[in-house]
Amino acid sequence: MAAVVAATALKGRGARNARVLRGILSGATANKASQNRTRALQSHSSPECKEEPEPLSPELEYIPRKRGKNPMKAVGLAWYSLYTRTWLGYLFYRQQLRRARNRYPKGHSRTQPRLFNGVKVLPIPVLSDNYSYLIIDTQARLAVAVDPSDPQAVQASIEKEGVNLVAILCTHKHWDHSGGNRDLSRRHQDCRVYGSPQDGIPYLTHPLCDQDVVSVGRLQIQALATPGHTQGHLVYLLDGEPYKGPSCLFSGDLLFLSGCGRTFEGTAETMLSSLDTVLGLGDDTLLWPGHEYAEENLGFAGVVEPENLARERKMQWVQRQRMERRSTCPSTLGEERSYNPFLRTHCLVLQEALGPDPGPTGDNGYSRAQLLEKLRQLKDLHKSK
Repeated sequence: MAAVVAATALKGRGARNARVLRGILSGATANKASQNRTRALQSHSSPECKEEPEPLSPELEYIPRKRGKNPMKAVGLAWYSLYTRTWLGYLFYRQQLRRARNRYPKGHSRTQPRLFNGVKVLPIPVLSDNYSYLIIDTQARLAVAVDPSDPQAVQASIEKEGVNLVAILCTHKHWDHSGGNRDLSRRHQDCRVYGSPQDGIPYLTHPLCDQDVVSVGRLQIQALATPGHTQGHLVYLLDGEPYKGPSCLFSGDLLFLSGCGRTFEGTAETMLSSLDTVLGLGDDTLLWPGHEYAEENLGFAGVVEPENLARERKMQWVQRQRMERRSTCPSTLGEERSYNPFLRTHCLVLQEALGPDPGPTGDNGYSRAQLLEKLRQLKDLHKSK
């Protein structure tokens, strides 16, 4: 399978990018009988760029953090079905929760809240690399929780902020996003649980449809349907107008810094449509993702688009942040357009690097959805150093 993906990826017209991909993928082809196929993109060398980003200080050494096990990475359909449809998935989530609390008693990353004119966004690091969020109306002392997978960590933040939790916004059903719904909704009797009725979200009380708006104090939060990762996946857009600040997108597992989620319950066309929904938002929109995947995602972006200077600069910044275990969120959608390959399927450089040879008519025959699917295949094979 790795060899097939590798061979297809090397048919692009961009010679320089094709050479990079060939070097990355050749190891998997040569060792496919004895090595794990997920190492097909493990190492790469980038061509020289015209401009060099500022290097890390000589006295600093960056050591990547060992990540916890992600139940959604490199899984088969059988395990995915067990994880999402049976109590085995819940038990696995509880085990993850216990291990993460022991390993990261203060959270996997150091986060920094953003305070606007009467509105506060507080990221909460949970599990091994997830983020939950509190959106707070500081005047009314009302709070909305987004994807509160660790109810203990979220409750501690609620108490520290001295606010009343009145709503939970759940992007999708996976336990690492919805696992805290029960405990928090029971503890806070007036708390409503919002999400898509198509997704089987636990303890859902208020189903939402595309473009429905949840109002809490001065907070106006719109739900946008973004299926693909799951059938009923929603993202939530906090309108910046009431507090004269930037809008905030809480993207769950649709969009990460320089990445996107796997398509578990949809097609490439479905996922592309959902990503295009996000692309229609303003460049100054702040992106608050569901996971800390920045370093790995930017490493993969360097594989498929090695001469992207915006990516190089962002990678230098991310490495500095992660060296001190600082969170990398938020980014902005304007930034994401410049280096996130999953938002750049319209770009000629990616089409040339990953698309097939042109036919007799000069048409390469690759749609944006096909290119997105190829990117996702390559990302699933990629393993950062």
